[in-house]
Amino acid sequence: MEVLILVLSLVIDSFVASIAYGADKIKIPNLYIIIMNIISCLILTFSLTLGSYLEDIMPSYLPKYISFSIFVILGVYKLFEGFFKKYMSKFIEDKEQLTFKLFDFKFILEVYIDETKADFDESKTISLKESIYLAMALSIDSLAVGFGASFININPLLMIIFCFIFGICSIKLGSFIGKKLLPKNSNKNLSWLSGLCLLLVAFLKL
Repeated sequence: MEVLILVLSLVIDSFVASIAYGADKIKIPNLYIIIMNIISCLILTFSLTLGSYLEDIMPSYLPKYISFSIFVILGVYKLFEGFFKKYMSKFIEDKEQLTFKLFDFKFILEVYIDETKADFDESKTISLKESIYLAMALSIDSLAVGFGASFININPLLMIIFCFIFGICSIKLGSFIGKKLLPKNSNKNLSWLSGLCLLLVAFLKL
């Protein structure tokens, strides 16, 4: 149950982003959808592995509290993520306030705030490079969630497999909904659902 809830919390952002892409008639080729989810799963695997390694050298009582803290902090943030993104977008738009660029961090931050900016050449088709940027922006939460999940009694392999399958399905379904059912520039904020999922897991495993 916890695995499903955590995976849902991770794929909600991909689902919402793909709705926006579908509404704007931006196509994500099937091959790049697979590549995006491979990247997401690799990031999740890294955080799960790192957490498992650190758990072995921590006092036995500590991992549970670290996991609880991670899920609560990230859950609360996700509840209000829409407001935070609006605040951050003001700095992105002001070139004088944000002019640095480190390993394309600025661009990834822009994509995190507005996923449709990954199509930076405005070709209406996501390229390989753009799909990698998008995957990295959408996988930021996976680092924290995977790290927290490694401290609770879950099956990490099952979580990775579910993340890959659900991730592909969320993008395909979101693109279909955006293309067929919503007007252009539709971008629904459902990050609060992710926040509720993380808070639920935090208190279930307390």
